[in-house]
Amino acid sequence: MSLTLAAFAQSIHPILLAQDNPAGREKVAELLRAALQDTAFIASLFGEQPAERQVVYEDPQLGFCILAHQYSGAGESPPHDHGPSWAIYGQAEGETVMTDWALLGTAVPGAPALVHKLRTYPLSPGVAHLYNEGAIHSPRRTGPTRLVRIEGTDLAKVARGRYTPAPE
Repeated sequence: MSLTLAAFAQSIHPILLAQDNPAGREKVAELLRAALQDTAFIASLFGEQPAERQVVYEDPQLGFCILAHQYSGAGESPPHDHGPSWAIYGQAEGETVMTDWALLGTAVPGAPALVHKLRTYPLSPGVAHLYNEGAIHSPRRTGPTRLVRIEGTDLAKVARGRYTPAPE
């Protein structure tokens, strides 16, 4: 029998209730890695979804969200963080190339902060990666992709830092 969205969310809730910290979130990332192996579960999240970003579940008590991201082609996002929250990216289909960045100096209000590239690595199907508060990263894709993302809160409602890569 395939995993359901309700069952998946119910398995996350007690972990974050007890441990909303990096260790607890890594346990949630493990659950997501296992869920990414369930093709029927993944198909149920996306369906005929035309939107690139869709919140498919929001926990009424803790506020964490499960999202389905579906991209039809190539794209790249600038370096960003998740403000005071966190996110777990789970690759369902395609590949996302992720770059981690380090802040150079001090951020100045109203201006993008300079960042330096630390490393670049692929997220392939079945991989889930945790980005805790303050982690600066940027995704790039060369073709169609599907991601399942778990956010500590709905990041569409959160102010985030602005960053620009330093000249190499």
